[in-house]
Amino acid sequence: MASAQRGDALAYERLLEDLLPFVRGIVRARLGDDANLEDVVQDVLLAIHTARHTFQAGRELEPWVRTIARNAVIDSVRRRSRQRARDAGVDAAELAEDPSARASAEAEPLPRELERALEKLPSVQREAVLLLKVYGLSVVEAATRARTTPGALKLRAHRGYRLLRDLLGRERP
Repeated sequence: MASAQRGDALAYERLLEDLLPFVRGIVRARLGDDANLEDVVQDVLLAIHTARHTFQAGRELEPWVRTIARNAVIDSVRRRSRQRARDAGVDAAELAEDPSARASAEAEPLPRELERALEKLPSVQREAVLLLKVYGLSVVEAATRARTTPGALKLRAHRGYRLLRDLLGRERP
């Protein structure tokens, strides 16, 4: 990777060839024999390419690649989940505006205790938690829907998580 970062095209090509079976194994372990497996593998390789400047020489390459692969798998699952919701005629923006519509849109409703706790959150915190955790939107997508910045949305969500833990009587980790 260090040679690839210095611009050695041959080293970069060898690196990607060597990483391909490793990446494919990580993705397969998380997705099984999913039809989108190769698409996710390509997403991982593209993410490695895009983020290669962030790799720090002297560090282990494997955990860095595993993290990128894990995030790509999560992104893929979220995209497919949103796509299924769109295909079913459910709009995430509508769900965010009307949390009660969520129950009819999802196969498994939230536990009643959690729904009651969510209702007690301030509206901006509830919206942040719903968009990020229930609907699985990325921070950027959720911030766009909430008409705020990603940083502000993350702060709202963090405060919402803390309040939910208190409301549900759970210990902090």
